[in-house]
Amino acid sequence: MAQILVRNLEEKIVTRLKARARKKGRSLQSEVKEILEQSARQDILDMQSARRLADAIRNGIEKRIGGKLDDSTLIIRKDRDWRARRLDQSQ
Repeated sequence: MAQILVRNLEEKIVTRLKARARKKGRSLQSEVKEILEQSARQDILDMQSARRLADAIRNGIEKRIGGKLDDSTLIIRKDRDWRARRLDQSQ
């Protein structure tokens, strides 16, 4: 198995990790390993979860306002185009 070394952690972070490990009856090494493994697994699921959450939020807002939300990419594009025209005019 691969190994990593983490340097220059704040003492209070190490203290918190030790307390967390103690509560779970683990060594510091075991606790940090578990945290890293969980974090690495979540990265794969996070985008899917984030999209589902965003969809649920969007649907809730659209229900409350009684219509669809504008596509933010169109708003951003219009703003960028406006700024570019303004910049061209000032030169």
